[in-house]
Amino acid sequence: MITINVLTLFPEMLEDYFTKALAGKALEKNLWKLNLINFRDYATDNHHTVDDTPYGGGAGMVLKCEPIEKAILDNNLQDTKFFYMSPRGEKLTQKFIKETIDFQENITILCGRYEGVDQRILDSYNMDEISIGDFVLSGGELPACIFIDAMVRLIPGVLGNKDTLSTESFEDGLLEHNQYTKPADWVNSKGLTKSVPCVLLSGNHKKIEEFRLRERIEITNRKKQKWIS
Repeated sequence: MITINVLTLFPEMLEDYFTKALAGKALEKNLWKLNLINFRDYATDNHHTVDDTPYGGGAGMVLKCEPIEKAILDNNLQDTKFFYMSPRGEKLTQKFIKETIDFQENITILCGRYEGVDQRILDSYNMDEISIGDFVLSGGELPACIFIDAMVRLIPGVLGNKDTLSTESFEDGLLEHNQYTKPADWVNSKGLTKSVPCVLLSGNHKKIEEFRLRERIEITNRKKQKWIS
């Protein structure tokens, strides 16, 4: 069972998300473990200070080493695999997520705030920096939620149908095919009738699989060409 520890100033943000839906049900079933740690609780001064002005000048504040390290040591996390959510990090991919869930049993994610974290804490614990995209957010909590959610759904038993994973986007280099449900003929607000492709109603599973594969190839080529341009 994988244990995911999160060092954050806002544990309630993650607690609210991961007590619901699939991840929450998986927690109840003990398919994984979530340990939320507010490192402000480990600040030793009267004001529970976790940040200070940057050396060399500049705007904003930087998170201090001491409270973060005390949280790590007091919770015996020093031997876990560390990740720091950062816009300058390695881009998060499905391949990276699968490798993490396959080879790590105990990981710790550090969520930054303000102008970031003192580099010395990252270096001291060999933290891998992970990015969810080329943009900047107010903190690492949302990226951590994305990282964790993507990992948890790969844990055996979390998804009701294990075959769901096999045709998802990125599993074999292709994006997922289009999805449809009832009714077969739907009239939209413009008065236009939109129908489900006939092959999906045929009951011929071989033809359906062939149709979906062709669709996945076409969607992948079209969208990736658009992303490149």
